[in-house]
Amino acid sequence: MTYENWHALFVHTGREDYIKKHIDFRLNYDNINDYRLIVPKRKLRERKNGAWIDVQKTLFPGYILINSDEIVDWSRQFRDITGLVRILRNGHELAEIARSEVEVINKLIMNDDLIGFSTVLVKGTAIQVIEGPLLSMEGYIQSIDTRKGRAKVIFNFLGEQRTIDLGVNILKPVL
Repeated sequence: MTYENWHALFVHTGREDYIKKHIDFRLNYDNINDYRLIVPKRKLRERKNGAWIDVQKTLFPGYILINSDEIVDWSRQFRDITGLVRILRNGHELAEIARSEVEVINKLIMNDDLIGFSTVLVKGTAIQVIEGPLLSMEGYIQSIDTRKGRAKVIFNFLGEQRTIDLGVNILKPVL
């Protein structure tokens, strides 16, 4: 389920899942049910001991996204959770993640918080996405690393332009 408002919590990097679990427990304990917590992750291939393995990495290290219809001062409820640094604000108001940024993130995670591999066809300098989360998002792709099987994707998050590596399966046309 997707709600109207999106906000970001800034947390200690590497502890996103741990803190998400504690926040989720606290909200359930307080009978608050109209929210969704997301730590978007991406699937990548890495080389370990001479073999390629699939790993999961956090898309935005140090952030937990919270989606809710209620505009609540989350900081009062979460202030004693170890590792939660702060809730992002614009002055005295909670900072909202722009709808255009949320649409891109939602398209990539496809409702399961994990960005899987996309299949791309590379013809010279032309890139065509055949299937996967990057389908119809070719304009966001900056470059393809065929050796590592990664696409450098550029988009905005919290008003800043970010470059993120996403995993791709690369097809080359038969000549």
